[in-house]
Amino acid sequence: MTTEQDFVKVLIADDEPVARAGLRHLLQDVPWLQCVGEAADGPAVIAAVQRLRPDVLLLDIQMPGCSGIDVLRQLPQPAPRVVFTTAYAEHAVTAFELGALDYLLKPFGAERLNGALARVRAALGEPLPPALDRYGEMLASGPMQRLFVRSGRIIQPVAVADVLYFDAVGDYVTAYTAGGEHLLHLALNRLEARLDLQRFVRIHRAHIVNLDHVARFRRELDGRLTAVMRNGVELPVSKAKAQVLRELAC
Repeated sequence: MTTEQDFVKVLIADDEPVARAGLRHLLQDVPWLQCVGEAADGPAVIAAVQRLRPDVLLLDIQMPGCSGIDVLRQLPQPAPRVVFTTAYAEHAVTAFELGALDYLLKPFGAERLNGALARVRAALGEPLPPALDRYGEMLASGPMQRLFVRSGRIIQPVAVADVLYFDAVGDYVTAYTAGGEHLLHLALNRLEARLDLQRFVRIHRAHIVNLDHVARFRRELDGRLTAVMRNGVELPVSKAKAQVLRELAC
């Protein structure tokens, strides 16, 4: 028999009544959750978290009263785990896909919601970088300074400057550092858009290198270039990207 202490308490925060009703309906089928309340604007969210102390907050990014970043800044500690919901695809980019935050892109169904909630439930009680830090990284207009990567049930920050190179396979990217490999769930094009292009150069459709960790570029007998990394890894340079490197050398 499930007692009240066994439930994970969730608060719904959305300014659209239809969206709140839809979430309420979906949550009814999650036996280990208890919906403890709703809020329709930023200040009401903060007040409800203070009063109800939920474990999980389903938070719409764009709400009246104050922005999502302001809500996070004012949440009482320890803050609940935040799962963002948004109808705007542009919000569900780089930092979300890098594991910075859990998010749900509207419209979503029971399967997508249950997957996000299951990840949150598994991580309850585990250390996590503050949501404000991770959300701030997403909103920053300049190049990313940190990646947030999953290691088992932990999300940990990795300094972008420590990445030797990125290698893409389909819609996934592996970030290679001196300490290991980290799988990122995003396309290389999206990652490239948030990197410091004075430091990171795309040398191939599948490779971006950190110039600080390149030992040399070697010309092969057929005229092609190979990037030789300081750790000994060798990566091919495409013909088109070789021209970019020549321009950088000028």
